[in-house]
Amino acid sequence: MEVDIHEAQTQLSQLIELAEQGEDVVIAKAGKPVVRISVIPPPVPVLGSARGTVIAQEGWDAPLTDAEMEELFGE
Repeated sequence: MEVDIHEAQTQLSQLIELAEQGEDVVIAKAGKPVVRISVIPPPVPVLGSARGTVIAQEGWDAPLTDAEMEELFGE
C-alpha cells in the first residue's frame, strides 16, 4: 500500500496497524516512495542470558515425601 504524506499524517495509527498485520506500507512524497513503515521484530533471547539469576537451594532435586506430595496434590 502506498500513501502520500498528508494521508499518512491523518491515518498514522491505521497504517501502523496494517504494517503490524504484515501489509507493506510505503509513504510517498510528490508521487515518489520515500519511507517504508515496517515492524521491528522482537529480540531473540540469548541462550544462557539468565545465568546467575536463579539460585537453587541444596536438595532442590530430592524426592518429595508422601506427606509433601499430599500437601501439594491432595489424596
